[in-house]
Amino acid sequence: MSGSRLLIYSHDTFGLGHLRRCRAIAHDLVERFRHLSVLILSGSPIIGSFDFKSRVDFVRVPGVIKLRNGEYTSLKLHVDIETTLAMRSSIIEHTAEIFAPHLFLVDKEPLGLRGEVKPALEAMRARGVRCVLGLRDVMDEPQSLIEEWERKGVFPELDRLYDEIWVYGLPELFDPLREIPGLRVVAHKIRFTGYLRRSVPEEVGSDAVHLLPAEPFLLVTTGGGGDGGELVDWVLRAYEADRELPHPAVILFGPFLPAEQRAQFQERVARDPRLRAITFEARVEPLFERAAGVVAMGGYNTFCEILSFGKPALIVPRTEPRLEQFIRAERAQAAGLVRMLPAEGERDPALLAMALRALPHAPVAPGPLRARMLTGLDRIADLAAPWLDLSRPQRAGRRRLARAVA
Repeated sequence: MSGSRLLIYSHDTFGLGHLRRCRAIAHDLVERFRHLSVLILSGSPIIGSFDFKSRVDFVRVPGVIKLRNGEYTSLKLHVDIETTLAMRSSIIEHTAEIFAPHLFLVDKEPLGLRGEVKPALEAMRARGVRCVLGLRDVMDEPQSLIEEWERKGVFPELDRLYDEIWVYGLPELFDPLREIPGLRVVAHKIRFTGYLRRSVPEEVGSDAVHLLPAEPFLLVTTGGGGDGGELVDWVLRAYEADRELPHPAVILFGPFLPAEQRAQFQERVARDPRLRAITFEARVEPLFERAAGVVAMGGYNTFCEILSFGKPALIVPRTEPRLEQFIRAERAQAAGLVRMLPAEGERDPALLAMALRALPHAPVAPGPLRARMLTGLDRIADLAAPWLDLSRPQRAGRRRLARAVA
């Protein structure tokens, strides 16, 4: 095979966050390195609904889903979870072996779902492949993450299996080296990249754009939507309670919002001419660009989009099963980047209506500050270039070394 190759693993048991982050990185890198091919390993059931640039493709492993009791089960197949995980691990390892990447990037889960990516990591390390762990800015409340990673045996493997750890954020908002003591032993491997800038694709090609109101509107988004029903309901009750709310709202349900709940919400939306609803949109950037303000739960990708497009934002973070969104929103509010409305108590519609009325006029972070925060894609390209840029002289030597080890 000619050219350089990047393999990305994204476990994606549920939601859109991991997949969208990996896709953004892949698309940016193939634009920068014209001989690069990127393959994404994912368990997302809707990865086929996204479009991918030339030289970016995906392999979908059998899907799994996390139950309320914390256990996993196969998403579609009538086989037990052990069999499903064995298939996933085998596909991951054999894909890595055949694709023979020069760089292997693992997203968020250091060992993969129940350790499924560990055999592939060990095989790639033995062949001299550069192995990198990519972490979002905030993983969870520190003590909870420490307990989880100790239970899974993650900390000693970080040093053994990874050459570098890229943190897609800045220590000014959350510094894992200071707040997660177990990471200090690998401090020399950690690289802060900054947040991932988003932009409107040149070829928009989205039906959703034609559904947007002509006048300024509020964009309400719940990410994947699987746990976004309470926020959508609160927004609808705010509009139902305050008929004088001046700005229309476009509600992006997300593909994982339960069908029965979505149908109920659609009925309520249809009764109010100020409201429009979209079930799923793979290209959300045009919606953010056009919005006068954003109401969201505050996942990582949404936060990047809020920063990228300089939008006033009201964040209503979830607190279960992780405090990730709450911590990010709390720190961002303290920095003057967003406003947070805690999702606790009775969710008074009058309170939210008042916040929605003021949202388009709320201050946003100044451009220079946002530019300093949105360095992620540039920094990732710099870190990856020694392994992916064929024009660099040292690149050929590293390819020979990898082949000799193999």
